[in-house]
Amino acid sequence: MPKWLRKSFVVMVTILTFGMVTPSQAFLYDHSNAEKTPKNDALAEDKNGINRSLIPENIGYISREGIIKQMLSEAEAQSYTKFGSRIKPVIENEFSEVIFPNIEKAIQKVANQYPDEELAFLSVSENPGKGHSEKIFNIRNEKTNEDIIRFHVRRDQPPQQGYWFNFHYHTHHDQFQAHHNLGSIYWDKNTPPKWMS
Repeated sequence: MPKWLRKSFVVMVTILTFGMVTPSQAFLYDHSNAEKTPKNDALAEDKNGINRSLIPENIGYISREGIIKQMLSEAEAQSYTKFGSRIKPVIENEFSEVIFPNIEKAIQKVANQYPDEELAFLSVSENPGKGHSEKIFNIRNEKTNEDIIRFHVRRDQPPQQGYWFNFHYHTHHDQFQAHHNLGSIYWDKNTPPKWMS
């Protein structure tokens, strides 16, 4: 498509939608440069047939700290997703001050058991348990397709004390049997709502 026609289209869409919608930048990209790249460059292809000359050189090694930081960020996001809009505002501060530092220590402990090249295969699961499920998130070894550590929160109701959220984790070392306590947060005398509600 000629460049003047693409630009005219962008202006027309922008005017018709009062600037609320603009076409993506990919639409404006000039594909004529793509035809100029060598297609049969045998030296640029690796053993898997990937043309390395097309991969930007600035994609580099992600540090051990970077991988752990990413896991912690995902763990925190999954925790808040688990709490939902009704529980999160009530326990958010205490969770971030008391419980999450313990989650950080547990993740750091797990990460220290893996060399740098293996650490990149660890990932945080994306689907917390709903309703009355205890699951917050798991850390999984994508290479072996096995869970390494499982983080849970259980509702406890000791007699005459109201409801508490007990945070704990299980590890693969004992087939996820033992509870490793992370701490508890008091809810109220009233029954808490279901997770993710």
